[in-house]
Amino acid sequence: MDDGTVSLIILGFTVVLFVWNRLPVEVVAVLTALALWATGVLDFTAVLAGFGDPVVIFIATLFVVSEGVDSTGVTVWLGQLIVRYAGTTRSRLLIAVTALCAVLSALITLNGAVAALLPLVVMLALRIGQPPSRMLMPLTFAGSAGSLLMLTGTPVNIIVSDAAADAGAGPFPFFSFAVVGVPLVIGTIAISVILGPKLLPAARPAHPAADLAVHAHTLDAHYALPDDLYRLQVRELSPLLGRVARDLDLTPYPDVVVVGVQDGQGRTRADTALDVGDVLVVTGPSEQVRSLTADSLLAVSTTPTPADDLMTRETGVVEVVIPPRSSLVGEIVFPGMHRGRDIVIIAVQRMGRDRGKKPTQLAEGDALLVHGPWPALDELTRDRDVLLVDSPELVRRQAVPWGPKASVAVAVVAAMVVLLATGAVPPAMAGLLAATAMALTKVVGPRQAYRAISWQIVVLIGALIPLSAAIQSSGGADRIADLIIDAVGPGRPYLLLLAIFLLTAALGQMISNTATVLIVAPVAVAAAQGTGTSVRPVLMLVAVAGAASLLTPISTPANMMIMSPAGYRFGDYWKLGLVVLAWWLLAALIIVPLVWPF
Repeated sequence: MDDGTVSLIILGFTVVLFVWNRLPVEVVAVLTALALWATGVLDFTAVLAGFGDPVVIFIATLFVVSEGVDSTGVTVWLGQLIVRYAGTTRSRLLIAVTALCAVLSALITLNGAVAALLPLVVMLALRIGQPPSRMLMPLTFAGSAGSLLMLTGTPVNIIVSDAAADAGAGPFPFFSFAVVGVPLVIGTIAISVILGPKLLPAARPAHPAADLAVHAHTLDAHYALPDDLYRLQVRELSPLLGRVARDLDLTPYPDVVVVGVQDGQGRTRADTALDVGDVLVVTGPSEQVRSLTADSLLAVSTTPTPADDLMTRETGVVEVVIPPRSSLVGEIVFPGMHRGRDIVIIAVQRMGRDRGKKPTQLAEGDALLVHGPWPALDELTRDRDVLLVDSPELVRRQAVPWGPKASVAVAVVAAMVVLLATGAVPPAMAGLLAATAMALTKVVGPRQAYRAISWQIVVLIGALIPLSAAIQSSGGADRIADLIIDAVGPGRPYLLLLAIFLLTAALGQMISNTATVLIVAPVAVAAAQGTGTSVRPVLMLVAVAGAASLLTPISTPANMMIMSPAGYRFGDYWKLGLVVLAWWLLAALIIVPLVWPF
């Protein structure tokens, strides 16, 4: 068998394995690349070339950029804005987020838009009691339509415009794609709102994300948070020096109670004499505490405990549990007590019941609510003496809108959009510059950047790119195209458009739309010239069909991104996707010939 036949057979087996859904998709992709090498269709260098493809680099950088936008609270801010104006009705929220995704796709590509909005949409779905599966697929489909609003919305548009210029018809203007793109966006959103509940599964992800947007008020409801704790530091001339805290005469201040005492290093002091720098944690009316402070020459600072003050841009609160064999077991703690320089214990629970303001000797399973600067709370993730109930990073990105670095993150994204829109640098370079800027400005740390990248998608795309190259170079795609051209014949432009659309859409469900259009564009030009049809309407139809990768999760990285968070299976995409695809075909066959005559 020649290489063209072998590549088509491998393509067929790849699709079967994807539909079978028993192997991880990235494993199937790697097996496909290995099969191309084992059969001699591609050499070893060509098989590995996909991992160095600029598309793969660009996609990886988009994950880092979107992490910067999400982790700084920009998506939370957008979510609050959407909820404020769209309410909590599913249809209105869906219209708002899908329209936003369509616009962002035109600016930062489909993959970048979906990566940036994915956490926001999951959070909004959970908040209104909807499974994320009912909102994520419409998000991606609307983004696919939105990529046709501008020339730079997707590499497909650029490939098609260059093909038109090479064929002597001239390139497409920057906003010419919007003529067909706007109706596609409107129709896609309408179909998702009306038919989505019937065609989309009510799937739940295996590990659903928690909605931590109102985390502070949730903790306030579950803990008896004190609002009258004060930390009073003993100064050099204080009359309390040398006295034991439990023996202090507080008769002039009848409602003031000493909760506990710490020394300057944060250690608990019970029956030892007070020294300079020691801190008394007291509770009581503010007037009596002020009198005690003035009379005893103490320095005062209030512990910030009201729910509205728990979550700010600089400080936050997290819940920790004492695990077995922790060195903290047996230690005496109390609300208002400092741990280290910055962490303050503000509440203690045992067996679900608050211990109040009295000192508690810690035991396994006790829960503590601690407050402090976000960097200090992040350090608790590496403390083996406590177990975090929720990650501080996750709490921060959902509960703190427009964080300290949000403006920097938005500026970086805006600069990337300008680079992409002007074509000043290749897309992969724009992504690399943006990701590097996120790291240099400390919006995203190096470890955080590595965690943000979906390596499953990187491996999937990198391993499948050689399949696209093999189908094109071996002549496998030309064989199918020749059959279509022979079947259409001259003088039937609408039939030619239909055939080209079906060919492009069919290939686009199995391989990347960029590779699909690279394969189909020269075939479409030859078919148009061979049948006496203008090149421009045929190529515009190729752009529409190239963006219509809607029926499988492997057709675009964006479709893959939403698979796990929504709990989708391989066969869930085609139900809604087929209806949307039919609308795209109908709209293209009506609009394209009117704007670009045959």
